[in-house]
Formats: sequence, C-alpha cells, structure tokens
Amino acid sequence: ANMKANGIVVEWAQSSQEVCRLVVEIAKKHNVRLVTKSKSMVTEEVALNDVLEAEGMEVIETDLGEFIVQIGKTHPSHLLAPIIHMTKPEIRDLMVKELGMTPTDDAGEMTKFAQAHLRRYFLEADMGISGGNFILAETGSICLVTNEGNGRMCTTLPRVHIAIVGIEKVVETVKDYATLTQVLPRSGTGQVMTVYTHIINGPRQPGESDGPEHVYVILVDNGRTSIYDTDYAEALACIRCGACQNACPVYRSTGGHAYGWVYAGPIGAIVTPLLVGLENASPLPQASSLCGACKQVCPVNIDIPRMLLDLRHDLVERGETGKMWDIGIKFWAIGNKSPRLFQMGGAMARFGRNHVLKNNFPGPLGGWTDYRDFPNFAPKSFHQLWKERQAAKNTNNGGSSNG
Repeated sequence: ANMKANGIVVEWAQSSQEVCRLVVEIAKKHNVRLVTKSKSMVTEEVALNDVLEAEGMEVIETDLGEFIVQIGKTHPSHLLAPIIHMTKPEIRDLMVKELGMTPTDDAGEMTKFAQAHLRRYFLEADMGISGGNFILAETGSICLVTNEGNGRMCTTLPRVHIAIVGIEKVVETVKDYATLTQVLPRSGTGQVMTVYTHIINGPRQPGESDGPEHVYVILVDNGRTSIYDTDYAEALACIRCGACQNACPVYRSTGGHAYGWVYAGPIGAIVTPLLVGLENASPLPQASSLCGACKQVCPVNIDIPRMLLDLRHDLVERGETGKMWDIGIKFWAIGNKSPRLFQMGGAMARFGRNHVLKNNFPGPLGGWTDYRDFPNFAPKSFHQLWKERQAAKNTNNGGSSNG
C-alpha cells in the first residue's frame, strides 16, 4: 500500500515465467530497446536476460563482475564476487578479445576501460533493471546497497525502472533496515558501510529534474511461499552476504559453478533443492563436511548444517540416494560394526592407494582422481599408533617400577 501511494506499480510473480512475462509486457508498453541492469541474483534465477534478448532487446550488465561474466558467456560463481573464479590474465584476455581493449595488466586501467565502454549505455538506456537488497514496508521504499556507481545509474537515468525482488527481502520497519544494512557489508566485504546506499521512494515527482518516469516492483515468489511452510523456512532469512561461501571448505575447493545453478555454497546447497526440487539437485545436500563454519559466520544465524542433514534425511526417505549409495552404506555399516573387518579394510585401502592405484581410481571415485590427486593414507592407522603408544607407555612404567 505504501509503495502504491508513492507512485510505484507493484506486481506479484508466482513463477519465473511470470516474472519474465511481466518484464516483457512493461518493456513493450514503454517501447524499450536498450536495457541496463544492476546486479541481481533473482534475474539470474529466472533467466531474464535470455528472454529479453529473444524479444529483440539489448541487455547490458553494468556491474563490472557481471559484465565480464556476460561478455564471457558464463555465469557468476559467487553471490558478491561474480568473477572470483577468474584470474587477472583471463579477464584481460577476454576484454582484449571481446572489447578491443589495449592489453594491460593494470587492474585500474582495465576498470577505466570498462567504465568508458559502459557510459554510453547508461545514457542511452530506455529501461533499468535492478534487484533489491531490501523492500522497506513502513515507507514503501526499495533499498539497494552497492560498491559501484552503476546501481544509481541504472535506477535514475532510464525513463523506466523495474526492481525485481524476492518476497523474502521485505522488512517491516526503518529500524529493521538500519540493522540489516549495517550487518550486510560487514559480513559480505568487511566494510562498515557500502560505498553507495540507495533508498528509492518512487518515480520522478513534478518539479524534480531527474529520476525515472515510471517505477515498477515485481515481488517474486517462485517457490518461496512453499518453503515458508516447512522446517526450512529460516533459509529465507538469508541476506545474500556470501559469508558462508567464504568460510566453506567445500566451496573453496570446488568453486561456485560446481553447484550447477545460481546459488552456490552452503546456502545454495539448501536453497537450490528447495526451489528446483530435491530430485533435481540431490548431490547438493551431500556437498558439505558439516564442519559448522557456515553457521558460525552467518550474520542472521541460519542453522545451515541442520537443514543440510534434514535434506539428506529427505533424500533417504524418498529413495533418491540410489542403489550404489545404499549398498555402500550397508557395507560401511557391516565394516564399522566389526573391529577386525574395519582394520582389514583400512589396511587394504592404504595398500591399494599407496602402492597399486596411485591416482587412477575405478568407478565413481575416478570422477575425483581424473582432475585432482587423492592424498596418500598415513603409513599407520590411528589404532596402530595407539597400540604402539600404549605398549611403549607400559614398557616405560614397567622399567620405572623395576628400578
């Protein structure tokens, strides 16, 4: 109601298809040909760029990382740092090839080149699309925090602005927003505040010299309300700071693209199965060591390990684990119930890895050793070391008593 009172047109999108349909309708209504975009994970979620381009519109990502991703025809690998998987030489070579940049290894010069390249798009764009870090219900405002000036350019220069925001981003009061907007940069980038903080209250008013003529907000469900009614509801509290990704040993080893969709890392291993279906993302709940680092760094205290375990339980209950997994678990249980079998299995595995197989493992394990080394087993097991330690301790104690 407050948004509508501010002159903002509010739409509800139940699915990703509905989001894209609404954006296309708005764009055609205003004869849009050129679209500039600020960083938005929700638009990645609904594959908006592909739809707009199929409708004949030119879409330009203006966040520097997202722009590099776009010209490289790939996908972001981190919530805040889309090209964290790329090296500086890779970025340089891509900009030379796709944009005609003069080769340089100076990051500042590469940034200046990208700024100059994007400037005309800012000035000529018919429509700007942004996400929204928060929607402030008390005042009917769209809240954005960024470290690049592109967010402000996308939301003020074009005559039409569309903010596409997940419904979980709605906060009730200014006080709530003030707390979250301090927590987000501290957890995401270690900043006290981001460089730019935007609070957008509506379209240009009479007597104002700048700002869009039309502002739309599309509130995206796309499966979120179904999550709210489950034990996974706390996943919706995520503020997309990326702290869990930075702390996760699995994410740091595999990178974001290994998760197969928009949301990577520990929170992605929960959100992705919930949004696309557990049967379509069954490996993700297993992509965790359950070390708890993600929960420790989460600024809103989401219990990620608990939900990962619950998703694993759901996989077993639904029979989604596969026959090989079930057979393997049965053999594992038999071996762990018998000390003799456990010791024999450990000795065989140690001998096979260290002396026979090296790095050419058979079957599913080959998926690991085809790309990286499997570490050697320790020469002695913990059980052997313990027995030797106890024997030495008893010998020493016996020698002391005889003395």
